[in-house]
Formats: sequence, C-alpha cells, structure tokens
Amino acid sequence: MALDKLEIRAKIEVEIRKTEESIAEYKELTQPVEPENAIGRISRMDAINNKSVTEAALRKAKDKLEKLYFALSKLDDDDFGLCVKCRCPIPLGRILLMPQSRTCVKCSH
Repeated sequence: MALDKLEIRAKIEVEIRKTEESIAEYKELTQPVEPENAIGRISRMDAINNKSVTEAALRKAKDKLEKLYFALSKLDDDDFGLCVKCRCPIPLGRILLMPQSRTCVKCSH
C-alpha cells in the first residue's frame, strides 16, 4: 500500500494545483459587472447571470480544495481509504479519480 499512497499523494497534489488555478480564474471572472454604455441591457443581464454561475463554481472549487487538503492531511492515517459510513475499503480507482471522497460509491448515494 506504500506505493499506492505515493500515487495517491501525487494525485492529490496535482488536484490541489489544478483546483487552485481554477479558483484564481473564477475569482477573476467574478469581479463586479460594471454598468457601462458599451453593452446593452440584455448583455449586462447575461454578464450578471454568467457571474452567478461562476460564483457557484468558485464555491464548489473552494469546497473541493478544502477536502483535498483534508485528504492529504489524513493520507498517513490507518483508516485512510476506508469509507466513513460503512468502514469498507474505498477502491483505489475511486480514490485516484476523486481523492477528496470519503465514502465508497454505495454510501455516496
């Protein structure tokens, strides 16, 4: 399992970097929409709607980042990789796909 933990650690670190980059982009895109004469009312409403969608994506990315850091901090714990609900092992494929996941597929539904 030591090799698996190295692979998992690398995956988590890559996901952290990608998520931090996404957060930086989302923050840039969620700047206030300035009322200017250059865009019409419909375009302004569209820009405000897009900003709302981006703000939701920003919140989701921040939540994911928090979970990734938590997973990284727990990687060396004896119970890492066990579902927090049923205590069964979480398949390595799921951990590599979603390293922030703390439940098995069955319990996640």
